[in-house]
Amino acid sequence: MLHVVGFETTGVVFGDLSFLDPDPLPGQEGLERGVRLEVRLLVREALRGSRYSAQPISVAEPIWRVDLLESVDGVPGSLDRAHHHPVIAGWEVGPRVFDAALSADPLGWVGARLSDLDRLVEQSGVDPARVDRGDAPRLRQAVPDILQALERLLDQVRGEPAPPVPVGAGELRRGWL
Repeated sequence: MLHVVGFETTGVVFGDLSFLDPDPLPGQEGLERGVRLEVRLLVREALRGSRYSAQPISVAEPIWRVDLLESVDGVPGSLDRAHHHPVIAGWEVGPRVFDAALSADPLGWVGARLSDLDRLVEQSGVDPARVDRGDAPRLRQAVPDILQALERLLDQVRGEPAPPVPVGAGELRRGWL
């Protein structure tokens, strides 16, 4: 499932994710799953029809990403693989950054980050001129609703069986993001 909350030039997108890294870091082996959330740029494209046609919208480059993941073979609810990517170059994310506070209080931690869009943009390297100044207060106001939907999705993912991994699969990525 994919959730999208959009503002003037930015949006928050999140969805369920299952991931198997073919070249994992030590201690990161095996299937992981959970929810990926990204702050992304949004682009209104030119109409492709009359003034009454549907508005084409692109969910463009990421500004920030957090992965609320846990190993399938680990303790359910541990979020032992939860991390974020504060630096993104174009479409490529930087290395995983682990923070114990993220696993301890994922919703509070994510809410605090989403409440400071200016800082996320600054850390990301995205040109601040691409972000409408009104998006930060709009996002701050939407944080409680986003966190509520995020919590429901995390609960849903935890309640479902893990996806099967094909025999001999070197990598796997299931989900919108």
